[in-house]
This record gives sequence, C-alpha cells and structure tokens, in this order.
Amino acid sequence: MPMLKRPDAEIYYEVHGKGFPILLYAPGGLRSNIEFWGPGADGVPRTWMDPRTALADRFTVITMDQRNAGKSVADVKPDHGWHTLAADHLALIDHLGFGKFHVMGGCIGGSYCFEAIEQAPDRVAAAVLQNPIGLHENRDTWDAAVKGYGETVRARDPAIPQSTIDRFGHNMFGNDFVFSVTRDFVKACKTPLFLQPGNDKPHPGPTSDEIAALAPNIVVQKDWRGPEFLAESIKRVGAFLEKHTPA
Repeated sequence: MPMLKRPDAEIYYEVHGKGFPILLYAPGGLRSNIEFWGPGADGVPRTWMDPRTALADRFTVITMDQRNAGKSVADVKPDHGWHTLAADHLALIDHLGFGKFHVMGGCIGGSYCFEAIEQAPDRVAAAVLQNPIGLHENRDTWDAAVKGYGETVRARDPAIPQSTIDRFGHNMFGNDFVFSVTRDFVKACKTPLFLQPGNDKPHPGPTSDEIAALAPNIVVQKDWRGPEFLAESIKRVGAFLEKHTPA
C-alpha cells in the first residue's frame, strides 16, 4: 500500500496513467479521500467524472486521501491549517519526482487548488475547480464538518484535546469566501483556471460566481453535472489541461 511518510503523518496515495502529472483533491470536505471519485456505497456513479479513468490515458493522475481521511493518519496541532495540507501535497509531488503539475479538486478540493497555487505559483501549471466550497449562509455546514472531524481523530487518539480541534477548525474555516485564500488573491491569480460551478449549500452558486468574476484567466463550464454532460465535461477538462501542459 503506497504511503508517503511525513514527520507527523502517513498519507495514502495512488498513481494512475502516464504523462504530465495531475494532482487530484477529492470531494468530501474534511473526509476528502480517493473513494469519493468513484461510485457511492450503493454502487451508483457520482454526478461527476472519475479522473482516475477519464484522464489517465493522457496524464499521470495522482490521487490521495487527505490527512485523517480514508487510509491517511496524522497528528493534529493548534497551528495546523491549509498550509499544513499544502505541505503534504507538495511533499507527495516531490516524492514522485515531478516539478510542475496540474491540480484538480472537487468540493473542498477547489480550496486546496488555490492553496497550492499560493504556495507554489511557479509549479502549478493549471487548475480545475469542480463544485468549489465557500462561505455563503452556511456557517453551520463547516461547524458540523469540524465536529465530525474531531470525533474521528479523537476516537483514534483521545489525547488530542478538543481545544486543538476547535483551533484547527478555525484555521480551516474561520475566514470567508473559499477559506484558503482571499478575493484579492484570486483577482491577482494568473494561473489558468477551469471552473465547474457549485449550486448547493456547501458549494454555493454565489461563491462560484465570485470566482468567475474575479479570476483574470478562467474558463467556465456552466452545465457539467449528470450523465448527459459527462462526456462533454471529460472532453473540455482534458482539452483545457492539454492546452496548458508545458511543452
């Protein structure tokens, strides 16, 4: 089982295909793990593409379970936040021997994409933001996410105090907009972006609208959910990433 060994974590990952690398950030909020790309527990396919198969004919597709999700385990400290997870992501890319790479994220993965661009702007060639999260009349959603995360990690390690969980939750979701970066950052972001907008409580339409209005280098695919749009979604995302793959 492939594991990235970090000083305070073991991160499970998988690699599919061959070509220029794409680092995937799965949906699932703080439970973001590889399985969220595939069918649900009932066997019914998701309403989004599975890039592990849809893009692996052209790219090296790297998937991972975020720390304390899926098969990944990690410590939690009061100063942990978006930068902590971004350090995992860059360490994985380094471990696999890649320099530049694309990123693609669903749900919370959109915010991971922005954090990767902020931390390594010269390495992220392009980003696909699918169903990005944001703060818009949904503070209770993120409070519940932190509560569930805390129950998971404290069940494994009761020595982690609740105050640490609360601080981590504030570091992750205490800001507004997309949480990981500011509106000013997105307004100045030169990295090519491809947006598949959100339209529900955790993935607010107004947040996607703001991203689309602010980002200076962005393509928007408004209709992307559901089986009737799947082939077009795969085609357009693949073409976008190919266009921005370094020679």
